Amino acid sequence: MWGYYVALALRSSGRSKALTALVITLLAFGVAACMVSYAVFRATTSDPIPSRSSRLYVPFVDNFGPDFTYQGEPGDMLSCADAMALLHAKKAARQTVLYPTTWWMASDNGDVPPRKVTGDAVTADFFPMFDVPFLYGSAWTQDDDGQHGTVVVISRALNERLFGGRNSVGKELRLDGKLFRVAGVLDHWNPKPRFYDAILIGLPDAYADAGDVYMPFARAVDMKKDSKYTNCPTASGWEDTTASTSSPHGECTWLGMWVELPTAADAARYSAFLTQYAAEQQRLGRFAWAPNVRLRNLADFLVYEHIAPKVSGLSMLVSASFLMIVLVNVVGLMLARFMRRAPEIGVRRALGASRAAIYRQFLIEGATMGFVGGVLGVMLTGLGVWGIGGLFEPKIARLVHADASLMALTVVLAVVATVVSALYPTWRAAQTQPAWQIKING
Repeated sequence: MWGYYVALALRSSGRSKALTALVITLLAFGVAACMVSYAVFRATTSDPIPSRSSRLYVPFVDNFGPDFTYQGEPGDMLSCADAMALLHAKKAARQTVLYPTTWWMASDNGDVPPRKVTGDAVTADFFPMFDVPFLYGSAWTQDDDGQHGTVVVISRALNERLFGGRNSVGKELRLDGKLFRVAGVLDHWNPKPRFYDAILIGLPDAYADAGDVYMPFARAVDMKKDSKYTNCPTASGWEDTTASTSSPHGECTWLGMWVELPTAADAARYSAFLTQYAAEQQRLGRFAWAPNVRLRNLADFLVYEHIAPKVSGLSMLVSASFLMIVLVNVVGLMLARFMRRAPEIGVRRALGASRAAIYRQFLIEGATMGFVGGVLGVMLTGLGVWGIGGLFEPKIARLVHADASLMALTVVLAVVATVVSALYPTWRAAQTQPAWQIKING
């Protein structure tokens, strides 16, 4: 029976080629526009570390006071004093303090000229916390953190440039003129967005590639490596630029911190600890205001920091609106198409066809057109994804890809949208009175 209805749909399409082609083309463009925007939205809002995201939290402590907060929210970076206090308290299963910076790198490989490399100053827990994979060697130890060790972990890409991809553990490279021993080489690891220091690099750099060098935090501070961003608000409203270096002293905020809390109970205990810590700072006279702290998990953190580009959400909204306009037009076209066949419907009803049969026939006809529109939409979606670089930053555009799930969703959306659009025209067609049609066409 279903095959019979599909055959009827194809024969009907053959009798009104122009109307059918117009419906299919409209559907294909509407669905493709929506799916291209969805592909961008999906790429910029996906979980950057699904295996760990439920365990990762960011602590916030207000060390500037209510005169320097926005809507009562504490700043999103920590001062060195607060970061060190929270780090050494070890109230979480793991914790790391970090900031992104750059070095001038030189090596014994004469084929690689000195160049600037980017990376992060981190503590040892950074690697197991974020489930960072290693190709060779391993991370440095917490003892290396305490002893300000001259060790580094490098990316796979840097290892290939410097050492031809061979195991370089134990070899040395020179950063800012100082020798460092390679403790480990990362395997492919490039989370998007670069959530762990997204605060410190901002958009659109949050979608840039991960750095090539990871150095013990204490060692980077010894080298007076600056953070890209430092926040030192003053009563005048101007930044205190005299303190805008990576100083371990002072109230300037320039560090990010992450903690690993396996359970909700752990998170509740850590939140209480943050409050107690801020209250202690108030009692000591450092803070002249009530404790103002926050603890956000990774998902909430990404939303709070607006890491996803606003344009991706806006384009999704515009495309969905465009699809709705398309579907309104499709309803009109299908109504005209179905009602032109009122004499045929009248004859079928007179020969005993029920209204349910008319519903099945025309809804299957709509689904058939939707399927063809979906197939055409797949091609247009692929074309749109290919050209997405003309609308978005290259760092974001290269994250967008057309995979099998996107293609399948395109077809499903086209079929469902067409069936929904066909409901009203089908209802009108099913109301056709057979006696009246036979009389006027008799």
